Amino acid sequence: MPSVLALDQGTTGSTALVISAEGRVVARAYREFTQHFPKPGWVEHDASEIWQVTLDVAREALAQVEETPAAIGITNQRETVVAWDRTSGQPLARALVWQDRRTAGRCRELRAERGDEWIAQRTGLVWDPYFSGTKIEWLLREVPEVRKAAVEGRAAFGTIDSWLIYQFTSGAAHVTDHTNASRTLLYDIGAQDWDPDLLALFGVPRESLPSIGRSSGVVGVADPSHLGAELPIAGIAGDQQAALFGQGCWEPGQAKNTYGTGAFLLMVVGSEWRRVQGAAGRERGAGRGVLTTVACDAAGAPTFALEGSIFIAGAALQWLRDGLGIIERAADSEKLAAAVTDTGGVYFVPAFVGLGAPHWEPEARGTIVGLTRGSSRAHLVRAALEAMAFGTRDVLEAMTDASGVPLTQLKVDGGAAANDWLMQFQTDTLGVRVARPDVVETTALGAAGLAGLATGVWRNAEEFLANRSYRWFEPAARRDVEYREWRRAVDTALSWARARPDAP
Repeated sequence: MPSVLALDQGTTGSTALVISAEGRVVARAYREFTQHFPKPGWVEHDASEIWQVTLDVAREALAQVEETPAAIGITNQRETVVAWDRTSGQPLARALVWQDRRTAGRCRELRAERGDEWIAQRTGLVWDPYFSGTKIEWLLREVPEVRKAAVEGRAAFGTIDSWLIYQFTSGAAHVTDHTNASRTLLYDIGAQDWDPDLLALFGVPRESLPSIGRSSGVVGVADPSHLGAELPIAGIAGDQQAALFGQGCWEPGQAKNTYGTGAFLLMVVGSEWRRVQGAAGRERGAGRGVLTTVACDAAGAPTFALEGSIFIAGAALQWLRDGLGIIERAADSEKLAAAVTDTGGVYFVPAFVGLGAPHWEPEARGTIVGLTRGSSRAHLVRAALEAMAFGTRDVLEAMTDASGVPLTQLKVDGGAAANDWLMQFQTDTLGVRVARPDVVETTALGAAGLAGLATGVWRNAEEFLANRSYRWFEPAARRDVEYREWRRAVDTALSWARARPDAP
């Protein structure tokens, strides 16, 4: 039976999975790589090390199976930027990681000069160093080797998917897909192409950027010197969009949430950009509370989704374990939450690094309200779990407000999704069904699905999902009163942040 090699290149390590036509993981390899923090707020990766680690895990996974995969699918950490020399194929500087904040000042300047609406209408995004555009501008301005290579026409820029494809094809293909391009601040989300005005604004030569292809389709062939065979590279997607596809979320109103250290939500809103664009002026609409991004439809073609990032989710349980020592394992939270009937009026806003969507307040900090002498560790643990569910509802309500598309179901993955109590509370507070898949590696599955659909491993998207199974959680109680109280706690955290002495 045919299989697909799925490469999941993440922020701290690279994973290779060989996935069979039945959707089973038949081989696996993982390896971490070095994180570089040269200055406060700066985060860098060695792109050569990422390439070598990814190549190593691919070889290790392939050594565990006898057959040659039909194709390669690649999914990657988004927004991270690599600059390299076309002639030598070597990096011109360290990669600037999505977490890097060195261009925060430049983003403030651009917000003041251009306004939020200007960039939202073009890209669906906001002025933030999270995205790639100001990173490329910084490399061109501050790194002489990059600037010289750009002047001489030797510079190539790309996100991690582009870098890996360039290496696997020994320089034959410089390509990305729409999901990754839409996270760069250089991509016109309506025209679905690089935006000439944004390229001029950031000083980026168009010829230095990759061509943009579909997420599902052959974009190049891996040189046999790397993996021992000429394998077509036929699937590309940013990690969150790959997880959305791997969960089978292709229709408007379908959403997924990954409960990790933070939480990443995407909801499909359809093929019409104007439906989302028209809501951009609302108080909590697209370009403000939530972002517009490109996802994949059932055939791997571009469609639109709204995205919201919650900065702290599972990390709140890590704090309860490591910072306060009130639980020994994150898994203990489920039993403790079930041991009390409610939080006893305690509400937790885990804004340890600010609030993300839909509030975007970087100066907010963790807030606990409603403590009394009767408050116990069980109340606090339950409040932490409820905060994950309420934060998810907060973002999803902003998405439905922005798009006019009602939420129909939520697919879940990530570590905290294994908590049955949390999943039941989540479905209760949303009032829609929540589904947890049997296979948790949804990001790699999405990359495999995109590649397999392009090469005939699966005839259609439904066949790709045919052997998947889910546990469905059904809503029982809406939890509206508790949600309103939690929102009041969020207002408290926002008020505290905006009342600081140096606030504008």
